[in-house]
Amino acid sequence: MNLYLRYFDKETLVSSADEALDFLCSIGEIDITPDLENDIREYAASDVFFPKRYKIRPRVYFIIIKTEAATMADFKEKRAVRPAPNNEKGRANSTVMKLNEERDGWYEGTIDFKRVQMVPGTGKFQYRDTHFVAVVRAISGIDCYNRIVEHLRQRVDDRSQFPSAKGKNFKFRYMGMAKDMVGQ
Repeated sequence: MNLYLRYFDKETLVSSADEALDFLCSIGEIDITPDLENDIREYAASDVFFPKRYKIRPRVYFIIIKTEAATMADFKEKRAVRPAPNNEKGRANSTVMKLNEERDGWYEGTIDFKRVQMVPGTGKFQYRDTHFVAVVRAISGIDCYNRIVEHLRQRVDDRSQFPSAKGKNFKFRYMGMAKDMVGQ
């Protein structure tokens, strides 16, 4: 694992914490304290892959990024990008792909949203979690979502809040082109 360091226009790619500290020592504006040295060594040895930023003075920082890139060119061209942990990014991309996949037919859409309702005793309004399921004719998952939200917007208070189609509060299922559903 290598370390990329940058301070304004000075940058380097090193293979150890010692080399990183040597680079930082060569920059006169950066004061290497024992705490800073220990923190850089711990970061280099840890399994943490988030970039770290170290404050030099107000609004002035240097950064350290762990990378699997072997050369500066590889790092700059993002050839050694690590996959997101637990494949979160891949899951998000597949959700978007499924939403946009066009399959004309009937969809069952389920949406959980915050509905504004008046409390009868007080006359005040509050948000209530509402679960809504509908079977709609659509050409894609996102079309199903848009039709459901359009339907609900005409029937609930304007202050109601609808979730993103990409989130966990909207689900859909393609049901096909069944002839017995055409009359609904």
